Amino acid sequence: MSGNSYGKIFKVTTFGESHGRAIGVIVDGVPANIDIDVEKIQYDLDRRRPGQSRVSTARKESDKVEILSGVFEGKSTGTPIAMAIFNEDQLSKDYSNIAELFRPGHADYTFFKKYGIRDYRGGGRSSGRETAARVAAGAIAKMALAKVGVSIVAWVGQVGPIICQSHDESEIENNIMRAPDPVAAADMEKYVVKAKKDGDSCGGVVECRIRGLEAGLGEPVFDKLDAKLAQAALSIGTVKGIEFGAGFKVAEMYGSQNNDEITASGFKSNNSGGILGGISNGDEVVFRIAVKPTASIYKKQTTVDQNNVEQKFLIKGRHDPCICPRVVPVIEAMSAITVFDLYLRNKLSRM
Repeated sequence: MSGNSYGKIFKVTTFGESHGRAIGVIVDGVPANIDIDVEKIQYDLDRRRPGQSRVSTARKESDKVEILSGVFEGKSTGTPIAMAIFNEDQLSKDYSNIAELFRPGHADYTFFKKYGIRDYRGGGRSSGRETAARVAAGAIAKMALAKVGVSIVAWVGQVGPIICQSHDESEIENNIMRAPDPVAAADMEKYVVKAKKDGDSCGGVVECRIRGLEAGLGEPVFDKLDAKLAQAALSIGTVKGIEFGAGFKVAEMYGSQNNDEITASGFKSNNSGGILGGISNGDEVVFRIAVKPTASIYKKQTTVDQNNVEQKFLIKGRHDPCICPRVVPVIEAMSAITVFDLYLRNKLSRM
């Protein structure tokens, strides 16, 4: 199994490399007659694209999507939808000095050990650029979910030690950090700019909420809703942790504090994050992901080459000092893909 596909009914397969001709995606299992708005796909891609602010990489890509199949007169035909995004601003020569070196924090070493060959130009398939294809597929899932009243929103809740203290979702797209707290966003930006000036990088926390989800989604035992969302989140290369609802704080709670009591009008609290027994309970699904500091930093580091000889090296290229703001549309996309696939599967759960 190659591991390049995700989903069972709504199935997404991505292809391409960071410095190849193009990246793209094939989306199979899209029901016919869904309105496909190319502008909505492009909007999400623009939110993810590089070069959009001083806290992102300087690489300039328009990320213009081209739909190659599966759409006719603005509607899905029920056949596979293929989309391509052609690369425009590759500087592969920036990576020539690491052709035989393994960058710390990257997948260089493990890819080489697995395959015996690797595309060192920007990381190839392990590059975050691959996620653009997921965002395009996720935009289609969002369109389908909107028809059944499901919406998904994510934001940056923390960068380094700076944590949002207020919550206004109208602010998320008004600042380059995509934070719901404008005061914290300004402090986050300063923190990231300083890290960049120091040749370093920083990580943070992104929160995601899924709203309007009916009770009953999730397949016990191994395809639980939270298990599939965790797989989707952790398949994003920069994500190193995930928690639902109260998350790790449950370790400090009594059962009487953690249980979400049920009343005739609904749940009194949402410590479960909207998921019980791996199945949605009709409440808001809430989870947070830990995003690591970008691995590419402008400081001398020690590594080994393919002959296991130690060397000092300084990385070249253009890299994000903090990837959190660009992770926001990616986690929305992966959540949409996951939920729509489980929504379709749920239609088969009983007569």
